[in-house]
Formats: sequence, C-alpha cells, structure tokens
Amino acid sequence: LPCLCFLLQPSPNIARASVNMAAPVPTNFNAQDADNLEDIEKQFAVKVVQHMETYWNILEKVKGSSLRLTKIDDEIYEHLQRDFPEFDPAATINEDEMKSKDGKERWRKFMMAYEKKVDDYNFGTMVRANPKFEYGQNEVIFAPRMQFYAIEIARNRKGLNDWIYEKAQAAKASS
Repeated sequence: LPCLCFLLQPSPNIARASVNMAAPVPTNFNAQDADNLEDIEKQFAVKVVQHMETYWNILEKVKGSSLRLTKIDDEIYEHLQRDFPEFDPAATINEDEMKSKDGKERWRKFMMAYEKKVDDYNFGTMVRANPKFEYGQNEVIFAPRMQFYAIEIARNRKGLNDWIYEKAQAAKASS
C-alpha cells in the first residue's frame, strides 16, 4: 500500500514559525480571553485548505481502500475500534455528540496516545461529516488531525472513499 503521509504533513514554515518564535506562555495566560492575531488566523486557514485539497487530490489518484495515511494506520484503526466500538464510518458524524463534554474527553484520551507518535496530532483540520459528500461549507467539521486520521483510515478500510477515485477516473476517461 502506498504511504503518502508526507503529503499530509503541514509545512513547518507557516504554523510552527509563529509558535517557535513566541515567548514562553505566561503562567497567568487564559486561552479563553486571548486575542487571535489576524495573520496567524490567515496562515492557519491556508494550511487547513491546503490539507483538504491535498487529501482530495490524493483520493482522486489513489483508491482510498489502498491508501495509507500514516505509518501506523493499523494501530490507529484498531485503537479506534476499541475506544469507539459504536463508530460507523459510513454514517454522518454527529458533531454535537463528538464535541459534547463526554465526546471531547473520549477523543482527548484517544488522541493523547499519539502525542509522541504522530506529528501535529492536534493540529486543526477539516473532516467531512459524511463520506458520501465532497468537501463543502455544510459538509465539514473542524477537528484535530488525529480525529481526521482515525475517521478517514476507517472510511478507507471500508472502501467508502473509493467513489472519489472512480468519479475522477471516469471524468478523465470521458475527456
């Protein structure tokens, strides 16, 4: 199976440049009251869009069922099945449930297992709420990278993203 992990990794230049050059976080820092810097927000938005476009372009060229997103896809998939046995990769994700207090705690526990294993495991990205739809304003959920990996690995294992490849190949053949 081809591993295209490097294509999904964020560029170290944009997001990290802002973080690495920053002073240490003050002990009295309150994230809830912090202002967002417009340039950082714009850089962040650019990275999120690049990630979505890159993943979609990969799915148009390679069947999801034959794709590996990380070097540890098997581990992530087995962990997802263990910690979220009710997760149905074909179903529409209930964002309210996922982001509820209980949902956040379950996902946080899941994600922390990859803190030292997956680069940028907690970097924000977009995941499609349903594998039957393309990325669109009403079809995406903002989520940490690790949630994206877990959800998309499960979808790919079930062949739920193969339609993207098939649609792209049919369009290519008819042009």
